[in-house]
Amino acid sequence: MPDRADILWFKRHFQSRIESALAGTPLTVDMIVAIACQETGHIWPLLRRKSLPPERVLALCVGDTLDADRGRRAFPRDKAELLSRPGGERMFAIARQALLDMSQHVPGYAAAAARAHKFCHGFGVFQRDLQFFLDDPDYFLGRRYEDFDASLALCVAELKRGLRKTGLEGRERLSDMELAAVGIAYNTGGYRPAKGLRQGYFNGSQYYGEALFDYLRLAQTVALPSEEAALVAPPRGEAIVPRPTPPSATGPRYRVRTREGMLRLRSAPVISAPPTANVIAHLPDGHPVRALAGKPEQGFLEIETSLQGALLRGFAAASLLVREPGEAEPVVVLEPASAPPGAGIVAAALPRPRGRVTRRSEPASAHALNEPGQPRRRGRSAAELAAGTRRHRRLARRRRRCARALPAAQRPHFLQRLRARLLPPRRRLPAARVVVRAGAAGARRGRAGRAADRGHGERDARERPVPLARRARPPLRLAAHRHPDKLQQAANQGAVALIVARRKEDGRSGHIAAVVPEGGDWRARRDGQGEVTSPLQSQAGAGNFRRGHGRPRWWLGPEFADSAYWIHA
Repeated sequence: MPDRADILWFKRHFQSRIESALAGTPLTVDMIVAIACQETGHIWPLLRRKSLPPERVLALCVGDTLDADRGRRAFPRDKAELLSRPGGERMFAIARQALLDMSQHVPGYAAAAARAHKFCHGFGVFQRDLQFFLDDPDYFLGRRYEDFDASLALCVAELKRGLRKTGLEGRERLSDMELAAVGIAYNTGGYRPAKGLRQGYFNGSQYYGEALFDYLRLAQTVALPSEEAALVAPPRGEAIVPRPTPPSATGPRYRVRTREGMLRLRSAPVISAPPTANVIAHLPDGHPVRALAGKPEQGFLEIETSLQGALLRGFAAASLLVREPGEAEPVVVLEPASAPPGAGIVAAALPRPRGRVTRRSEPASAHALNEPGQPRRRGRSAAELAAGTRRHRRLARRRRRCARALPAAQRPHFLQRLRARLLPPRRRLPAARVVVRAGAAGARRGRAGRAADRGHGERDARERPVPLARRARPPLRLAAHRHPDKLQQAANQGAVALIVARRKEDGRSGHIAAVVPEGGDWRARRDGQGEVTSPLQSQAGAGNFRRGHGRPRWWLGPEFADSAYWIHA
């Protein structure tokens, strides 16, 4: 798999040429890099480390050996079919020699090269297939695939067809998921929204769309020395977390004005039955918003805002919005901290006696687990991190009130370590029901779901502190998102993703559920347009399941006053 150093090499040599070829399209340099990684990433990173010049690297970027491949329907299905066409003998000689030359540098192809009838059918860094030999023989016979600009031109032309097929032609900007959809169309000739990223060639562990999305995110963490990367490169063991999306609305500015509670933001200009069914978020009093529509519709105004890093768009009761006078200012977007804060809400831990080990076999306490042998998130790639997260989320299928009351072999390290790390309580209470909220003066005990509460740090700073020891450790880098798509994407990329809900009745426990990376037959629920309607979840509480969905949109239930999605790198 190409790493960040490989991608930097690729950008240094080819970025300016890619930018010229993409002018006037919504396609990005990072997408082209991702396609190069997906198509020939097993070849050119090895070649460039041998200090070969870029021209030689490009010439050796061939692959996909062919000899009557099972199931192949495109031309040529075998050597005999290639030889039967005009120029076929010359083409076989080129394809055969290309295999021999490349196998001298890439050991994985040595066995194929040893068989005299084997030859390649993928040519160039973007792997144009030999099936196009019938339409454009000169491209292959003239070895134009060795020229980066010629290879790129065909790639971009095919991607433009993908834009038309996905209905994205004419757009000025595409999201990462939309770019991946175009890439899937590039690979398969079409795109089915309901299947999401699980489309295209399957290599035994990942589909083309899934791998392309991973490479796209990785490419976004790499920039030339004179530029700034689109995403922050995380340390080893942490996932790539996208930056919050800023609002784009330019209409009049308003502020929320509620006498009590919060303003419900709805997906449609109507009060649903039950009233919480179409609620997508809750906005606190005084929160700024921007209008999308000029006039209210059925008493609702369509607005857009950002809340704790989450881009929100929906309908709010016009009677609870007050027009802001004067020059309209942009809505501030909360960015996750890139380094641990030294004041305010700081990383903290409850001190434990020297040599004391906190085990999951013991009753739940305020201490984070530190027993030996815990599974840990390791690796750099999204696939490695997601696999590590799955190992953490081994929940029992038994109904128990507290996860740490399960038999020792079935207790989930993941949720216990996560709760203790994010919000450790100050005294012993059931771990499935408690969290703590840290403030400038210390921290205090709270119940599950309070992490969804807005502004909790400022309130806690005024409350009675308890003795906590600050400790140095990586930043939490939390960012709230309100759309299930972003939450599931983050989990699939190996990030820790949570759904948190706060109860209406003070003193009663809310709930926290972890979102599980998709894999195998376990999938999030999506609608016909591919939008996630229910993330794949892991549950510990009154009922436990390792992977599932539980009650649909449980966090919007009438018993909850607020809810939020949280992402941890």
